[in-house]
Amino acid sequence: MDFVDILVTWLVTASSLLILTKLPLGIEIDNPGIAYISAAVFGIINSLITFFVLTVPNFFTFGIYGFFAKVFTLGLFSFLINAIALTLARRFVTGFRLEKGIISAVFVAIALSLVSSLITSFVVGQPAAIA
Repeated sequence: MDFVDILVTWLVTASSLLILTKLPLGIEIDNPGIAYISAAVFGIINSLITFFVLTVPNFFTFGIYGFFAKVFTLGLFSFLINAIALTLARRFVTGFRLEKGIISAVFVAIALSLVSSLITSFVVGQPAAIA
C-alpha cells in the first residue's frame, strides 16, 4: 500500500464518518477537522488491533487462525475489530463521541464499512472489498 492509497483511505474514512453523523446511529463529531483526526486515529488503532489479533496468531498457526476467525463468525470478526477500534478512538479524540458506547460502535462499524465501500467504488472506479 503506497502513500496515495493511504491518503485516499484516510479521506474516504473521514468523509464516511461525516456522512454517518447525519444518520441516527449514535455518532457525533464536532467539526470536519475532528473527523480527519478521528479517521487517522481510528486507522492507526485498527491497524494495531488487526496486527496483534489476526496477523501475529495467523503467522504462528500458518493461516488457520484467521480462516476460522472469519468463517466461524461469518465475517463479523472484522466488524468487531472495527467497533473496538472506534470505541478506543473516541477515548483519544476530543469532539468524537459515541452516544451509547459499544452498541453505537457496532452499528457505526457496519455502516462505516458500507459507506466507505460505496465512496471508494466511486472514487477509485472499482468495487471495494468490505472490510
